[in-house]
Amino acid sequence: MIREAINAHPAFQTLSRKVYAKGSYANNTNVRSDSDVDIAVECTNLFYYDKTSPDLGTSITPYSGEWGDPQKLRDELIVALRAKFGSDVDTSGSTAIQVHSSSARVEADVVPCFEYRHYYSATSWVEGARVYKTDGTYVNNFSALQLTNGRNKNTRTNQAYKKTVRILKRLENAMAADGSHREVPSFFVECLVYNCPDSLFAASTWTETVKGVLSHIYASLQGAEPSGEDDRWREVNETKFLFHVVQKWTRQDGLDFAEAGWNYLGLGNA
Repeated sequence: MIREAINAHPAFQTLSRKVYAKGSYANNTNVRSDSDVDIAVECTNLFYYDKTSPDLGTSITPYSGEWGDPQKLRDELIVALRAKFGSDVDTSGSTAIQVHSSSARVEADVVPCFEYRHYYSATSWVEGARVYKTDGTYVNNFSALQLTNGRNKNTRTNQAYKKTVRILKRLENAMAADGSHREVPSFFVECLVYNCPDSLFAASTWTETVKGVLSHIYASLQGAEPSGEDDRWREVNETKFLFHVVQKWTRQDGLDFAEAGWNYLGLGNA
C-alpha cells in the first residue's frame, strides 16, 4: 500500500526511485513486539558520496535537477502518504514518517533517503543510502549489506544466528517490560550477536548457545575500544564501527545488557 501511494503521487513521476523494506522485518530478525515495518523510499536521480581520502580522483557530474533538496523529497512523500492514509500519517519524528496501523496493515516507518556511495578508489565503492533528518543532519545506512551479511552468517551457522537474535530480542523486551533492564535498540542487539564467533552457534542446546553469546559479549566489551581497526566490532553491514562517538549506544550498554540478560535467565556462574 505504501508503494501504491507513491506511484499515485503526480510529483513523483519525475522521481527515479527504489522502494524497499529494510531493518529487522526484511532481515527476518523481528519479533512480535517489534513488528513495525521500515520502508525506504530512495531517490536515485542523484547520489551523495564520500571518499576515503580527499585527493581520491573521481569523475562525477554534479546534479542540477529538481530532486536535490532533501526537504522536497520529504514534503512530497508526506503529501503522497496523506492522500492514501489520511490522519494515520504521523510526521512528528525527526527521521521516519510513521503510518499508523489499522486492521488492514501493520505499523510502518517510511524513510525518505538518497543513494549514497563511499569510494575506496575511483572505480571501487560500497553503496548505501543517505538519510536526512529534519534538522539537516544525516546518517549513512547500508541496508543491502546488512541483509547480505546476515544471510551469510545465518547460512554458516546452520540457521542458528537469526534464531539467536530473535531470542535475545525477546529477552530484551521482557527485561524492559518488567523493569529489569533499560530498553536497548533492536538493531544494537542484532549487531552484538553478529559479532560473536560462528562456532558459538553450534552448541547442542539453545540454552548453551545463549550462554555462549552473552558470555562472549560480556568478556569482549570489557575495557576501552581497541585502537586497531581489525579488532573493533562493526555493525552487521561490516562498513560502520559499532562503537563511535555518534552512535546511540556505548560499549558499556552492550556489557550491561549481557550481564542483565545472564542474570535474568538465571544462567549461574560463567
